[in-house]
Amino acid sequence: MAGIPPRDEARREVNIFLLASDNSAQLLPWLRSHPSAASSQDDSGYSLAHAAASWNHPDLLRTLIHEFHVDPNIRDNDRETPLFIVETVQIARILIEELHCDISLKNDEGLTAEEKIQSEGEFVAVADYLKTVRMRTSNGSSSLDGSNGDVGDGNERLPPLPPNVTVNMGTTTEDEVPEEVDPAFRARIEELASREDFQGEEGQRQLRELVTDAVRGVEQESEARAVRRRVE
Repeated sequence: MAGIPPRDEARREVNIFLLASDNSAQLLPWLRSHPSAASSQDDSGYSLAHAAASWNHPDLLRTLIHEFHVDPNIRDNDRETPLFIVETVQIARILIEELHCDISLKNDEGLTAEEKIQSEGEFVAVADYLKTVRMRTSNGSSSLDGSNGDVGDGNERLPPLPPNVTVNMGTTTEDEVPEEVDPAFRARIEELASREDFQGEEGQRQLRELVTDAVRGVEQESEARAVRRRVE
């Protein structure tokens, strides 16, 4: 078609935004033939990265950023990045911990992604996760890449607990303090924390069970020590 640049003409032949929302198998082969289209935006500024984030397509999102070098902070006409429209904690974690998007950016209403999602009240788990990340960042934590400071010295920081799980701090006697954390318990915690559904319903259920088992184990060990002291 005369007067239409080849790249735009190619985009007219296929709706890449629809393919992205459907996570169609046709999209990536097409993009590899037209790589510059990976950063395309429609009239409202909506991008393929926005589509992948909104429709919960983690592999597509990763590919757009890593292979096609799409900016994870790409903004639409409301100055909103893909983080503003995520609906799952999984996608939010990928954007922040893997793709290193900026959580402090504000839209044209002066709201951050956390503030916008919190105000809408629909995806509470996402808002809670973004709040946790912000607090970790403000406290000087430099570990937002999922490693949680894992350097193998026995002082690894565990990921934040879900909102419905609490830990009560108390005191104990010296002989009730184990010499080291049970390796099996540590392995179970690390395996669970590495799962993509850690912040989801199933991940939280398994975390609660793990914490409950650990507390029961401590209580049983304490009772056994008390019995031994009385016998002695």
